[in-house]
Amino acid sequence: MELPSGARIRGRRLRDAPETPADFLLALAPGPLPPWPHRRIDWPDFWIPRDRADAIDALAEGLRRAHAGEFVEVACRGGRGRTGTAIAALAILDGLPPAEAVSWVRREYDRHAVETPWQARWLRRLVQP
Repeated sequence: MELPSGARIRGRRLRDAPETPADFLLALAPGPLPPWPHRRIDWPDFWIPRDRADAIDALAEGLRRAHAGEFVEVACRGGRGRTGTAIAALAILDGLPPAEAVSWVRREYDRHAVETPWQARWLRRLVQP
């Protein structure tokens, strides 16, 4: 899928083997990690990241890599809530207004993305200090 800037990323479930290996993975759930470069964000299911600064740093790294033309993927256990929230966060960091992030990711990625009110609130506050 494309972020607002045109950078391309892929969302998926961690247990699904990717058809094409990515250059970089943002892993949002426990489980095996690939041999290619990756970052794991400590992000409990149905919640928000435990460490806001680390999550934003990892997301920013993923966005930088996508802008550089690398194939970046985002994955959690189910591929919807955390993955959708992270994709919406990438879109915000890419310039999308926070107020539009949830509707954008539900339209562009998965209609069930961003599963909880606190995930939506985290997105609205993402770019605040």
